[in-house]
Amino acid sequence: MDDYGKELLRTGIIEAKTGGKDSARRYLDRAIYMSSSFDVLAEAWYWMSEVVDDPAEKRKALENCLAHEMHHARARRSLAILDGKLKANEVINPDKLPAEPVGMRESDAQRFMCPKCGGRMSFSPDGHGLVCEYCTRNQTLDSGTANEKDFIVAMATARGHGKPLQEQVFRCNGCGAEFILPPKQISVSCAYCNSPHVVSLEKTKDLLAPDGIIPHAFNQKQAVKLLINWVEGNQIKPEKQVELPRGLYLPLWTFDIGGAIDYTYEMEDVNRRNKILDCSVARKRPVRITSDYPIMEDDLPLPASKKPSAVFLKMIPTFDMKSIQPYDPRFLVDWPAEIYDVPMADASLDARSQAYKKYKNELPNHINNANIVHTSSANLLVESFKLNLLPVWMTELPFNGREHLVLINGQNGVVHSDLAEKVEEEDEKGGLLGFLADLLDD
Repeated sequence: MDDYGKELLRTGIIEAKTGGKDSARRYLDRAIYMSSSFDVLAEAWYWMSEVVDDPAEKRKALENCLAHEMHHARARRSLAILDGKLKANEVINPDKLPAEPVGMRESDAQRFMCPKCGGRMSFSPDGHGLVCEYCTRNQTLDSGTANEKDFIVAMATARGHGKPLQEQVFRCNGCGAEFILPPKQISVSCAYCNSPHVVSLEKTKDLLAPDGIIPHAFNQKQAVKLLINWVEGNQIKPEKQVELPRGLYLPLWTFDIGGAIDYTYEMEDVNRRNKILDCSVARKRPVRITSDYPIMEDDLPLPASKKPSAVFLKMIPTFDMKSIQPYDPRFLVDWPAEIYDVPMADASLDARSQAYKKYKNELPNHINNANIVHTSSANLLVESFKLNLLPVWMTELPFNGREHLVLINGQNGVVHSDLAEKVEEEDEKGGLLGFLADLLDD
């Protein structure tokens, strides 16, 4: 009966592709009635949505499809278009991705000035809002929970695959000057009137806008103090003057992984016995059993920037991800923010691979250390994602003949670098410590 249902489905798809909607509906309706296979039913309902014109009937068909196969990518994409979450003209051909952008690009940028006196707004040290440098007017930033984006919907567009290669050109809303923003930065102050601007990535066609952010929690003076304490604690003797730590935001992808790992393992069957010389001898025969192990990985983090990735990767576990707030461009006033250069599509493959490796290694513990002969990640799925901005202070430490990258967690002050955890050197006063200590007294 299921084979007959597959034949009806196949014929219905052929009719749908050749434009015979009426005959396609008849075949698909019959396939739905005759089949008991969830795969056949899901596919039949999806193609039914392709041959009906009424939006209500189309929605019903798509919802029935997803009821039989929750992760049906084409049905989720079609439902997103029907709901207005995705524009049909943004959907790309997966077999032919669009060319990466080159040259200049016009971008919209929002200017942040005091609505009362027109003065420049600055980010408050407590991380809760903006304050005017002249009339001290405050703008509080609302907190909340950052929403995740549908992975399949994003993958259907060029944004899910793109990375910034262009320089962005936009006009200052204050003085009218046009200036260029580097391709890896989305916030800057105008060189002429010093008003802060933040690029509106929601209006671009090739980049995903941030979803969440952890605000900076302390200023440069406190970052310098943390750096001094870290240098003293590691007994480092810098070879020359160190630059002041620079505050910025670094991008981070987080993914929710679901589905299951299919696996086959062996067990010994001792039911069959052979009598040899009047002795009962058990002949152990391995029996193979196939099953699956459900996966639920929440907010698996991956760096979205390649440059500081090694040190940044060590720092990621020190952030409190539960404190991520919904992205607001006002958080970037006075702070440069780096654009991701690792496309979401590439990062999702790494996230899926990491989740598979993690649960594959844990799998034997869940089945009493049975002998696993085969595993498959075919049903392991990326369900949703977020693009987050994390606060860091960055500087370079001259030591052992080269510059070592040092990052300070802008949320809690944890310090990481590409140096060893402890550096055995004689403590020496002056140099870096004297220079930074003087800054603390300013």
